[in-house]
Amino acid sequence: MTNQSNPHGARPHSLGEAISRLKPKWGWFVAFGALTALMGLATLLYLVTIGTIASVYMIGFAMILAGGAEIAMGLKARTWGWLAIWLLVGLLYIVAGAFALAQPLVAAAAYTLLIGAALLITGVARIVAAFRLPSGNKAMIGLAGAITVLLGAMILASWPASGLFVLGTFLGIDLLFYGLSWIAFGMRLKTL
Repeated sequence: MTNQSNPHGARPHSLGEAISRLKPKWGWFVAFGALTALMGLATLLYLVTIGTIASVYMIGFAMILAGGAEIAMGLKARTWGWLAIWLLVGLLYIVAGAFALAQPLVAAAAYTLLIGAALLITGVARIVAAFRLPSGNKAMIGLAGAITVLLGAMILASWPASGLFVLGTFLGIDLLFYGLSWIAFGMRLKTL
């Protein structure tokens, strides 16, 4: 189908049509990806602590919004028991979110402790799963588990100091690779 048979704003009817609509905009995807990747690099190279604080603020705001949603749901409850549960959970979310905003470095240390413990437990579970698999990618799953255990152990071994850089490092890596993926998408659109 051509763009003439599908007016602007209408949903494309095929993948080819969607690609043909996006192709002229490839530069925007590359620019967005480059900006995002640069923010990731800046976070990794210079602003790890600031990246960590930004991560905690995002978590804190999300918790406050979730707490408000929980309370709103509770107010629609038809029984006192459900209302009390929804209100309690919502208030706990709001208090935890407000604490994260008020004490971002303490919250970062707590989040980092949880991440380290979760990585350690997840890695051990992957290693156990690798040994229990009948066949297939046992070695890759075991290796992934070992790397996950190593990362968790490294975070926990340097805790609470790791709270200053782990979240920022994770945010920086995420932004870098997210940006690179958009650059690759834009460049692929250009060549289609």
